[in-house]
Amino acid sequence: MEVANDPDSSAADLKTVLETDAALSARILRCVNSSAYGLRTRVTDLQRAIAYLGLRQIRNLAMTATVSELFKHEEEIGPYRRSQLWQHLVSVGICARLIAMRQKMANFEEAFLAGLLHDIGIVLEDQHVHSAFVAVIRSLDQTKTLAEVERSQLGFDHTALGEKVAANWRFPDAVKAAIRHHHASAGYRGADSDIVRSVDVANLICTLKGIPSVGLKLVKISSSALAGLSLKREDLAVLAVDLDRELAASAGLFQI
Repeated sequence: MEVANDPDSSAADLKTVLETDAALSARILRCVNSSAYGLRTRVTDLQRAIAYLGLRQIRNLAMTATVSELFKHEEEIGPYRRSQLWQHLVSVGICARLIAMRQKMANFEEAFLAGLLHDIGIVLEDQHVHSAFVAVIRSLDQTKTLAEVERSQLGFDHTALGEKVAANWRFPDAVKAAIRHHHASAGYRGADSDIVRSVDVANLICTLKGIPSVGLKLVKISSSALAGLSLKREDLAVLAVDLDRELAASAGLFQI
């Protein structure tokens, strides 16, 4: 993360870091050579992969590979499936990037990373306070949001936990903002409002398409996020169709 976000870093700097983890390097090469990128010639070394895709996109692939390691063991709790949460994270990342590109945002790769990590707090709850997380999931119904149930039972919600950990891990500001505000982008007033709105809307689209985070469709439409991105409800339908193509092309990213 530090090397890729440093404007003075070179491809050689990133290659040096990646080479310390053979499994991660192999996974990145597999992703780069998947149909999602449509490269005419097979990439067999990290130097060429970085040259093709750039530091930010390689960073995103590395983070995708790293986060996916948390989903090696399937878990089912009522409507919740770890595998579905992983699908949700990747789908929101892809959808947020699609929205950002449509809006001609210069930092559209940040939108993918923000979408990929927006629910990192749920992952951490599942992994580190599992018994309490089970109680939260079993308490869910259609009357309250996940965050409301978390706050009542844990004293915090996944957005607050995710933001705290993201700060400790020195994630980019846009990613931290999206983690904290993806359910309440209307209340965010910082410099990364377009990224936060993109993740908010992407989260909505993926949930409505049947790819929710915890198995239930608990996300509410944010009129302010749509207005901030100049999107109408009919635009959501178009984005949902386009997302199907993007997800099909990026199938390799869902592999765990």
